[in-house]
Amino acid sequence: MKLLNRSALSVKPTQAFLDWINSLEPTVGDDDLTIDDIDRENTVYLIPEMDTPEALEAFINERYMEILETELRAWEEDERQWPERLDWALFQRFVQVEHSYLAVDLDDEAPLEIAEVDDALLLENDRD
Repeated sequence: MKLLNRSALSVKPTQAFLDWINSLEPTVGDDDLTIDDIDRENTVYLIPEMDTPEALEAFINERYMEILETELRAWEEDERQWPERLDWALFQRFVQVEHSYLAVDLDDEAPLEIAEVDDALLLENDRD
């Protein structure tokens, strides 16, 4: 077990985000995704260690657009299909953020690997 020198943000989609996802490919009734369907679709972002609420708030305010765009891109690559206005209000409506002070790696066998995030990686993980 290894303690990482990071904190973590878990980003969870809200009902408003789900409504947007369902609007991308309109379906009827039973074919719509539900909150239970996407509840497993949380993204964990490793962030610098944050030891005060003020530091965390400042960090999120500085990086929310990057997080929002990553979350939208995971569901729709075509930015023309994204909501017209990407701002703090949309971020707050579309995602719920939970902070963890500690990040611990429980995998004693595989070393941590670093890869740049790109659309192909997101789509590959989405198919898994």
